[in-house]
Amino acid sequence: MPADSKTRYGTISRVLHWLMAVLIGWQMFKFFDLIDDGEHWVGKTLVAPWHVSIGMVLLVLVVLRVVWAATQRRNRPVQDPATATLVKLGHGLMYLAMLLVPITGMLAVKGGGHPVVLFGVQLAPKGEEVAWMQTVGALHAPIVLALALMVLAHVVIALEHRFLKKDDVMQRML
Repeated sequence: MPADSKTRYGTISRVLHWLMAVLIGWQMFKFFDLIDDGEHWVGKTLVAPWHVSIGMVLLVLVVLRVVWAATQRRNRPVQDPATATLVKLGHGLMYLAMLLVPITGMLAVKGGGHPVVLFGVQLAPKGEEVAWMQTVGALHAPIVLALALMVLAHVVIALEHRFLKKDDVMQRML
């Protein structure tokens, strides 16, 4: 069942969701850079070597996910009418942040004159610093923080549905 239905998200939606959840969770280990001026072992060993590459993969995945969601919009599980607008707004903001995080990250890298490297393969060489790219790229960290808070809220709300409301909302994505 690759397509979504009125009662459950299909295989493609679920694979995209959980793959992105794992990769975004991995990227969140970058918060350890706030400890010890970016010299914490978690950030340096687990995240730094792959951060830009995983960010580029996430950009591709979020674009695919948006396209897939658009093709499935008539098949998506039905939302509670009392909260449907809030749910759509929350998901819309989360998708926007998931798009803006890698875009601003790439602008910060390229604007800083750094090469763009995808899993060890150089896609763009080192270049000149570009002020406007650095300025927009500086939004990367605040947008990441906003996304982290939205992800936390998303998880808390999913757990609330599962354990307090005891409805099938979380089951639709499992």
